Amino acid sequence: MKILIINSGSSSIKYQLMAMPENEVICTGMIDRIGLETSNITYKTNNVSFEDVTPVPTHKIGLQKIANLLMNEINGVIKSTSEIEVVGHRVVHGGSTLTKTVKIDDSVKNKIRQIFSLAPLHNPAHLEGINVSEEIFKSAHQVAVFDTAFHQTIPVVAYKYALPNKLLTENKIRLYGFHGTSHKYVSEAAIAYLKENNCNHENIITIHLGNGCSMTAIKNGKSIDHSFGFSPTNGLIMGTRCGDIDQSIIFYLKNTLGYSLEDINTLLQKQSGMLGLTGYSDLRDIESEAAKGNLACQLALDMNAYRIKKFIGTYTAVLNGLDAIVFTAGIGENSSYIRNLVCTDMDFFGIDLDAEKNAIRSKSLREINTTESKTKILVIPTDEEFEIANQAYQLVSNHT
Repeated sequence: MKILIINSGSSSIKYQLMAMPENEVICTGMIDRIGLETSNITYKTNNVSFEDVTPVPTHKIGLQKIANLLMNEINGVIKSTSEIEVVGHRVVHGGSTLTKTVKIDDSVKNKIRQIFSLAPLHNPAHLEGINVSEEIFKSAHQVAVFDTAFHQTIPVVAYKYALPNKLLTENKIRLYGFHGTSHKYVSEAAIAYLKENNCNHENIITIHLGNGCSMTAIKNGKSIDHSFGFSPTNGLIMGTRCGDIDQSIIFYLKNTLGYSLEDINTLLQKQSGMLGLTGYSDLRDIESEAAKGNLACQLALDMNAYRIKKFIGTYTAVLNGLDAIVFTAGIGENSSYIRNLVCTDMDFFGIDLDAEKNAIRSKSLREINTTESKTKILVIPTDEEFEIANQAYQLVSNHT
């Protein structure tokens, strides 16, 4: 069957058309920098590949452009929307009720809508994508794969907050964890690689660095702790999100500086992080400016790496050891500069980066540590689209 995968990030849409169970990629592409004047649109099949730079103001417009590309008379890969049998959607937050891959109906959509406030940069875009897909691909099964699902194995000692108990039992306020589709895929790839090379694979830290950033402590293939919490806002420094801050700052902003709660939410979600520190949200721009001597950009890069190092230390303690760290996602896979900053002065943890290996760009799994390094340093391109396609295929196949 033909499965279209829609993976909407906070400022991007990755899409992929696959034939399952053959695992054949028919078409792939991406729209990034959504909301900027310089949005990039890529489209690739076995026969054609092109890129365009044009404004894409919203996710809805982006999805409409993707549908037009798939059905283009010259370079398209389908002639009718009825050829798409399944549309698999990445959904960031499943809350306390959506804990596994499901077929989408009105009840599922309502539950996604009810937790908009927990993932305001993502869940609204996901629901928009679902609604547009239902309009375009009318005969297809719509399937939701949740980023929170992989983190269901996190123990209560890690997911429970030190708040009154009823806030967990009655209101489901807890650490949920996100980017689970990516962390699951790359951790399984890392374990397979380490086994093949007769290396220890019990304790792994996966580092997903994109516009959104997160880290997972993985023991024997299971997520046991994660840097995101109740929503995908805390933890690492991100493109526009602040990551960890002292919560009393929120009260100070409101009570002393006169910010409204809506203003504070916008500030923390959309105006902070690397954007707040530098005026740029895209790391490519920040690295370029830092190279020109922009001190604010250099400091922001140093702060970004420093925060990642802190979590490596924390999770090494939680795991009681460290066999490998894995860099993935747009920044993790492509920024040799950030990887170098993170791995510098980390010899206590057995992390020893090979500068020449780190400088090589590749779309394949690769090892970038020195031969003397006690801890493996892996760069593994994430493939959330394959993971979503596989889970969607398994679900639909088992119900037909």
